[in-house]
Amino acid sequence: MRLISFSRGGAASYGLILREGKVLDLPKAASLSGTSSPGANMIAFIAGGAAALAAARKLEQAAGDGQLSAAVCALPEVKLLAPIPRPLKNVFCVGRNYVDHVAEGYRARGAEVKLPEAPQFFTKPPTAVIGPDADFVIDTKVSTKFDYEVELGVIIGPTGRDIPAGKAFDHVFGYTVINDVTARDLQRRHDQWFKGKGLDRSCPMGPWIVTKDEIPDPTELELTLTVNGQERQRAKVSQMIFNIPKIIESLSAGLTLEAGDVIATGTPSGVGFAMDPPQFLKPGDQVVCEITRIGKLATPMTGT
Repeated sequence: MRLISFSRGGAASYGLILREGKVLDLPKAASLSGTSSPGANMIAFIAGGAAALAAARKLEQAAGDGQLSAAVCALPEVKLLAPIPRPLKNVFCVGRNYVDHVAEGYRARGAEVKLPEAPQFFTKPPTAVIGPDADFVIDTKVSTKFDYEVELGVIIGPTGRDIPAGKAFDHVFGYTVINDVTARDLQRRHDQWFKGKGLDRSCPMGPWIVTKDEIPDPTELELTLTVNGQERQRAKVSQMIFNIPKIIESLSAGLTLEAGDVIATGTPSGVGFAMDPPQFLKPGDQVVCEITRIGKLATPMTGT
């Protein structure tokens, strides 16, 4: 199931993509069918768990049978938002989680390669989140070294704390695509990651959430990123240093993960700052992140 948040005619809602590529507005469909809404928004829907998913599947079936036409529209008629337009708390992120990316970073700084011994976490605030095709404004008064990072986003479903790796996928709702836009000069200047990675609009996300039943083995997913059509990044999730179960186990130790929480799981090699010479983003660039079986996330770069 591909779940989206969208706006249409100035009103925001959420729903799913039908097999024929149309959009089913879930709250509207529930109202038309005389059933209770599966949730007021995407986070409430995710918190609804198995019951909400079952209700959505029934509405999907009814729409597929030609019913609920008033709740169905063509995909081009809506504006896609980030699937979780404003997370309730910061997006959790994992730094330096692909061997080749760790190595390119050390090479760029002329330092000896040392792999992390535990997942390295930081966060991006809710104000960083934007949706597909939303622009990122390159403000040269803030930074002159903006960079890209394609990442697999994991969406948490059932709430949990101290989650063992063996039960980690019990707490996964689905997956999305994330671009961890980073101001490298701020990252270095402040000697930590939050400032350089937490700027407004620096967390493009989308185009939708694919529920975990559609992706039984996420390690088979392949990530790619292009800038103006030129491929910069390509890797498989299986190349992570710390896999999804280990990330969830480590992050949830003493820290409660809740429905709708988002985890960006790290980026592979090919980032701009590590190229020779470095290639930073500029106004007019088009960055496209893609993950197999999920979709494409495009972000145009504009200037002030």
